[in-house]
Amino acid sequence: MTEIKKHQYDVLVVGAGGAGLRAAIEASASGLSVGMVCKSLLGKAHTVMAEGGVAASLGYVDDRDDWKVHFADTMRGGQYLNNWRMAELHAREAPECVLELEAWGALFDRTQDGRILQRNFGGHKYPRLAHVGDRTGLEMIRTLQDHGIHQGIKVHMECTVISLLKDGDRVVGALGYEREKGRFQLFECRAIVLATGGIGKAFKVTSNSWEYTGDGHALAYEAGAELTDMEFVQFHPTGMVWPPSVRGILVTEGVRGEGGILYNSERRRFMFDDIPDLYKDQTADNEEEGWRYTQGDKEARRPPELLTRDHVARCIVRQIKEGRGSPHDGVYLDIAWIKEKLPKAAQHIQKKLPSMYHQFKELAAIDITQEAMEVGPTTHYAMGGIRVDPDSQMSTLPGLFAAGECAAGLHGANRLGGNSLSDLLVFGKRSGKHAAEFAKENGFGQINNDQVEEVTRQALAPFERAGSSDGESPYQIQYDLQEMMQRQVGIVRNEEDLLDAVEEIGKLRERAGKAASPGNREYNPGWHAALDLPNLLTVSEAVAGSAVKRKESRGAQAREDFSEKDEAFSKVNVVSYKGSDGEMKIESREIPEMGADLKQIIEEMK
Repeated sequence: MTEIKKHQYDVLVVGAGGAGLRAAIEASASGLSVGMVCKSLLGKAHTVMAEGGVAASLGYVDDRDDWKVHFADTMRGGQYLNNWRMAELHAREAPECVLELEAWGALFDRTQDGRILQRNFGGHKYPRLAHVGDRTGLEMIRTLQDHGIHQGIKVHMECTVISLLKDGDRVVGALGYEREKGRFQLFECRAIVLATGGIGKAFKVTSNSWEYTGDGHALAYEAGAELTDMEFVQFHPTGMVWPPSVRGILVTEGVRGEGGILYNSERRRFMFDDIPDLYKDQTADNEEEGWRYTQGDKEARRPPELLTRDHVARCIVRQIKEGRGSPHDGVYLDIAWIKEKLPKAAQHIQKKLPSMYHQFKELAAIDITQEAMEVGPTTHYAMGGIRVDPDSQMSTLPGLFAAGECAAGLHGANRLGGNSLSDLLVFGKRSGKHAAEFAKENGFGQINNDQVEEVTRQALAPFERAGSSDGESPYQIQYDLQEMMQRQVGIVRNEEDLLDAVEEIGKLRERAGKAASPGNREYNPGWHAALDLPNLLTVSEAVAGSAVKRKESRGAQAREDFSEKDEAFSKVNVVSYKGSDGEMKIESREIPEMGADLKQIIEEMK
């Protein structure tokens, strides 16, 4: 057996973003030993790219807000396919988690009377997003790291987990490798929390960074856990479109939350053309005021640009396809117009949106205080992921927990902006707590050395193929996958394209079996790319196959051939799992009946 360095922890957390850090802090607080593995450097998790804010019904800006309104907004945004218990827990516990973060040192923007400032965001009825300019995720990571560093958590940076190890049905360890030197690392543990983020690198245009290759999804799937809602991939409506080198980089929804408007090449605000039935009860007012919401003697306004992300993205695509797009196949997002209404508008924009100001100034030579941005949809977030118990976050495999973007249930068919950051806090905390409890009740399992030997052999196979005449570049295979997924499994889908995509993924999997990596294990990005390929192919197959299964349009799933919602699909989630024959199985599972008390809340909010 290849020489392997061994580690032992009560709880192992894979991923060091917001969910992973919060899980590690909670598990460590119970007095157990906690190890953390992160693919990149500590502090470079994708959570730092979350800009707009964290959604919690604190009610500091509008005291009509409470957990019931937040719950109803989340369910409506998810088209009622959400795990309603997760939506309830999230709405109830998010305020406490945000205040906890503040107590640990997070410096949120403030109202004039010193309370946490909250801003409007798409799909939220009231101003709900606590924020730090447009750098909220960065402040969250800073705070969690500063707090966690004192808990005695051992961090293994630039280490990638490539397989989960099992003793019977229970997960008892993980095998990974150091990206720098290529040495294998064996982690023996009583419980594992997966917090590995999303799947964006399966697509060509994405706001996601290089780490987002669906590792947690694929690790859980290969070990025998179930995935759900994989057809629902969120395309954020506003990513940069120019220059090409920055295409897809996120333009925060906070720009629209602060008053930014969308218009086409005819300078018309096209979002007024199409208001979904779910929002018809909130009637359109004039273009300047946007929609008017009234309750009692209070009134709030927001523009149609703050509809849910799936809807805004489709509206933008329609403008581009019909020839009303910007010169670089996008539309215009304009925050500079507020100078007509606000004294010192430039200073206001720079204060509220400092990252956006510098991002466009440095990368596109555009001053967003003076001119409009060109934006277009970018692959952003996976609503689908590992199927978990809503209270404990444990997967269908004993000892394996998941939190954050790699876990599924909370967001249903479409995630509301800002819910991802409160998701990290609420369910990161819950997963860490219950993983620690599981670890206390269960001892260490037995590591199967034959399994370890087989995983290391497969991991080193690309080097053996380096001299082969039919060896392929892993970069070319990934490029072809991304092109195909963007073209055939993107924002608007149809049966023919989806079935072709599933077939093409099978061919790409055969090619991935020939991926070759010249050189040795040290500092070899080609080898890393070859090891990422199976994960990307697994999540791509789950997305395309689940999209075939759901023969309707709902939330982030938009199909040309089934353009309407189907009542039959409103009662089921689509689940993917590995069959006994090694093939992916995809089936529908009925959503459990919601309690009468929660049904009443939704009816009242309607």
